[in-house]
Amino acid sequence: MKPTTFIFDMDGVMIDSEPFWRTAQINLLKDLGHTITVQDCIRYTMGKRIDDVAKTWCDLYSLKIEAKQLEQQILDQVVVNILKDGQAIDGLLDLLHFLKKENYKIGLATSSSWKIIEAVLHKLEIKHFFDEICSADDEVYGKPNPAVYIKAMQKLESKPSECIILEDSVTGMIAAKASMAFTIVLNADVSAPKFSIADQRCPSLAKVLSYLKTL
Repeated sequence: MKPTTFIFDMDGVMIDSEPFWRTAQINLLKDLGHTITVQDCIRYTMGKRIDDVAKTWCDLYSLKIEAKQLEQQILDQVVVNILKDGQAIDGLLDLLHFLKKENYKIGLATSSSWKIIEAVLHKLEIKHFFDEICSADDEVYGKPNPAVYIKAMQKLESKPSECIILEDSVTGMIAAKASMAFTIVLNADVSAPKFSIADQRCPSLAKVLSYLKTL
């Protein structure tokens, strides 16, 4: 059966916002007297919901700041950085135009909060491409729980067997696979063992587009 629905993750798939998240976390933790690295961010918080990110740092370092306050500070800094320096990942517009031309239903399902989603869609000017947009903020559990993907499928009125999900992180890949959809991982290191459960691995959005053209 040819797929009818394509669901995007956002960070690392549509926009390279991970550096913005890491910079915000590193700077804010420094202000609170703790030194963390990019590798710490990748290890502890990559792919997580913002409430989980803030709680992780508060728990790890017994921070005196409330997790909710840290969460808002991170969000505010990331939004500023996205609106200032955010750029679409190479090949995104070509992929979106192809999906529209081929009459795919297009969804967005991300761990990011609505504040971040709106900033990205505004900066990249792509909101009109999406039929449904879902944030894991609205779910009880974030990724790797598949709830946000299941919600997107329900809103798009698509069965898992009709869906392709594009992810870039291990956390997101696990969520996508748990939703029972066909899962493509976007990562330059397509041979990395950590992505072995993905159904397809592509090093670029151009390669994702090439793959879709074979279906």
